[in-house]
Amino acid sequence: MHILGAIMIETASDVIKFWFSEKIKPRWFDSTPAFDQLLRDRYLETYNAAVNGELNEWFATPEGSLALVIIFDQFPLNMFRSKAQGFMTEADARRVANDAIEKQFDEMLSDEQKAFLYMPFMHSETLADQDKSIALYEKAGLNDNLKFSRHHRDIVIRFGRFPHRNEILGRSSTTAEINYLDSPEAFHG
Repeated sequence: MHILGAIMIETASDVIKFWFSEKIKPRWFDSTPAFDQLLRDRYLETYNAAVNGELNEWFATPEGSLALVIIFDQFPLNMFRSKAQGFMTEADARRVANDAIEKQFDEMLSDEQKAFLYMPFMHSETLADQDKSIALYEKAGLNDNLKFSRHHRDIVIRFGRFPHRNEILGRSSTTAEINYLDSPEAFHG
């Protein structure tokens, strides 16, 4: 942790140690209100600093890039659950991930870390990003992630977006999307 102005900001190393700790891993895809609150309490100022470009020096390292991707892609989904703000920094996450991949930083990460570096492409509603997600997971041999990546792409191919985001983002749902969301096959994020 370091001080930026009068604000306590976590370091890239702090973010990585926290996110990949054995205590936190079970919450990755099974959050709770308490975990969402923990992220807000601990990381809201770090998130705001990243959004304001105050952590751009983190782009220079694999660890820093991965930390930014987690801050932009994962933390908002928890910190701002069921709010449009949860998706506000997705493009930032893809920008950092693209930069890291161009620098071949992904080759210096563990498989578990790569999975999160590539995840912003899976979260995109753009088909080209979805295709990139699949290619990255295939190349890395991350088969569990690849399965979910294909599922996400199939939704984007079918609807052009993720229907479960419509209400949160103030978008009208089509009849096909409503039927899908009411079905047992529905993905709710």
